[in-house]
Amino acid sequence: MSIETLEVEAAAERPADGAWSLQWTPIVAGAFIACAVSSIMITFATSVGLGVSSTAPTWRDASIALWVLSGLYLILQALISFGCGGYFAGRVRSPYAATVTDDVEKRDGFHGIASWALAVILGTALAALVASSLSRPTSLTQPASPSEPSVLSYELDHLFRSARRPPNLDLAPLRAEAGRILMTSSSHSGVSGDDRAYLVQLVTATTGLSGADADRRVDTVIGESRTAISRTRAATIVLAFSLATALLLGAIAAWAAAEAGGRHRDGMPLSDWMLHANRFHRRRGTWERPSVPRV
Repeated sequence: MSIETLEVEAAAERPADGAWSLQWTPIVAGAFIACAVSSIMITFATSVGLGVSSTAPTWRDASIALWVLSGLYLILQALISFGCGGYFAGRVRSPYAATVTDDVEKRDGFHGIASWALAVILGTALAALVASSLSRPTSLTQPASPSEPSVLSYELDHLFRSARRPPNLDLAPLRAEAGRILMTSSSHSGVSGDDRAYLVQLVTATTGLSGADADRRVDTVIGESRTAISRTRAATIVLAFSLATALLLGAIAAWAAAEAGGRHRDGMPLSDWMLHANRFHRRRGTWERPSVPRV
């Protein structure tokens, strides 16, 4: 038996130390790349007016097509960003000892999934920091009272709007109480008769309107509140569904991209499912581009 044969058999029988361990340098780098690409695409979407959810009255008046388009863009940016991060994690990973090709692809895929998971954690932390910085009290974004439902701030402004208001009147507790009553407008029973009568008394006392005018304003604001809550709830559902779908498809994209990066790293052709049918073909055991006939 030759020396080469003995070396091959010894290498095959030798256990691979840390064969399924992860290399964290390409994983961290891939996660950073995914977060960077995602930030760029989300910033671009924000600049052109694409957003999945907002409590602003202008957003509640937006069409459903804008909601769907925003959700689709969220999924698209997840595919691109996580795909870039996964490809980089698989491409720069140091190869292990020569093993079965399927095992190499699985290891590359695991690195892509790990990069995806780390990118999700980093993105969540970054989003929390941005949200906390944007939640500082301002005259345009914050309600008049901390206990006031922000989703109904515009409706409460409409409810207590008055050209002649009694001096030294603190509306903050009244707005908060009226907001809690208006939140019941989206329930099955709606605003009760007692609550409606109480709102009419509040409007009459704080705005100086007559009983009939205050009654009509309360009915109008109740209807507006019901619509605002319904549209905000729909926007939240679109956001949750789009985010969950984007994360799931992002994990698949990271796995597939990491496998593609590993094959490019090892100088191997892509798997059949990664190739377009008319892009490559097998000829005499080697991969070549198909010849294009001259016209």
